[in-house]
Amino acid sequence: MTAPIASPAAATVFTMVLTRGPISRVEIARRAGLSSAAVTKAARPLIEAGYLEELGATEHTGPGAGRPASPLDVRAEREFFVGVKITGDALIGVLTGLRARVLETAHRPLPRAGVERGVNEVEPVTGGEPVAGGTEPVAGGAEAVAGPADVESVVAALAGLVAELRGRSPEYGERCVQLGLSLAGDVDKASGLVRYSPFLGWRQVPLAALASDATGLDVTIENDVRALTTAEQWFGEGVGLSHFALVTVGVGIGCGLVVGDRVVAGARGVAGEIGHIPMGGDEPPCHCGGRGCVEAIAGTAAILAAAREALGRPELTTGEAVERATGETVGLTTGETVELTTGETVELTTVEAVERATGEAVELTIGEVVERAHGGDERVREVLARAAHAVGLAMAAMANLFGPARIVVTGDADGLASYEPLRELLGRTFAARAFGAAADCEIVLRPRAFEQWARGAAAVAIRTRFTLRDR
Repeated sequence: MTAPIASPAAATVFTMVLTRGPISRVEIARRAGLSSAAVTKAARPLIEAGYLEELGATEHTGPGAGRPASPLDVRAEREFFVGVKITGDALIGVLTGLRARVLETAHRPLPRAGVERGVNEVEPVTGGEPVAGGTEPVAGGAEAVAGPADVESVVAALAGLVAELRGRSPEYGERCVQLGLSLAGDVDKASGLVRYSPFLGWRQVPLAALASDATGLDVTIENDVRALTTAEQWFGEGVGLSHFALVTVGVGIGCGLVVGDRVVAGARGVAGEIGHIPMGGDEPPCHCGGRGCVEAIAGTAAILAAAREALGRPELTTGEAVERATGETVGLTTGETVELTTGETVELTTVEAVERATGEAVELTIGEVVERAHGGDERVREVLARAAHAVGLAMAAMANLFGPARIVVTGDADGLASYEPLRELLGRTFAARAFGAAADCEIVLRPRAFEQWARGAAAVAIRTRFTLRDR
């Protein structure tokens, strides 16, 4: 299925109708700097192919004009798109129409062998030497990927998820040809290569090609924060703004930048990494190897560590949790059972088993931290205030450099972004550190469901299909 975008004018007209429609030809011509004839010529094949439609005449083209205008709008279900966010332990997928409205959702867990940030990451391989984890040497001394079996299992699960979403309606299968993937890390959209993803432990993975072979779809991959920024630019808070920023708070602290109507990746594809701006002096250490990074203060793991310390609840390993539950030192391996003091015999594969048996929480969640803060616990309120201060400093530094008109701060609905005083805390620090007119930047706080990350991937697929510069 070929999209009828054959010229820059067609791309401009379609994008404007997609993001701002219904909109009249006259208004398109005025905003785009095109002649009315050029707009009509560009729109005609899009109408004939069923991507655009003319609505009933609703307005006049100008004072004294006798013929009312017939606005153009997008037929949102002319095509469908799948977007998938890949995390360290799950696939979150959505199926959308042309305006990225979510029509279907699906989740799939990933079988993982404990690859987490800083664990089982693979170093470059040269000279044909094998890498940790049993991977084979790479011919020519190129970098090997982390755990090829893991890559294969992710791609297989991805193909199954895409087939499930497309299989929910015949029209989905017939009119869906584009897949967007987003994940954290250093992603080269142009080549389809995941250069480095810390949560997956991947290096130099040709994900777009692998996913295309497995699904039969055209595949676009993008960094997850830039994908979310694209969704805001085309379908959210960024519509109509040439300069805006999206700041994400959660496991990591990220930033997507739109400058001059374009999502900025930078020469190396890592623009917007405000999570690694040093704000805390020499402490605490960050997983990136630096110290005092914003992410080492305001990321979820950092907040939980600080909250545990403030509450006197150190994180327990499974073994320590078993010892607490049984009152004696127990050496267990996965699958063994133990009789707890309650008399219950359980297979201890997770800390949750001990929590259930003892009635005592041994793991702290970010949701619990936020709930405690809302309940007035000053110990965790101080932790969250410090995190907000670090993020506010980074936002001010970014605003001083790029001058966005609006900053959208977003995160998971049960995480830091759901903390009600966060907007005020961020604004206070931002106003104190932003220079001059940069302090006038509007700050919008928008907690969101996790599926919105997948919607961002779908938005990238939509943009790629209908803009010439992204092909």
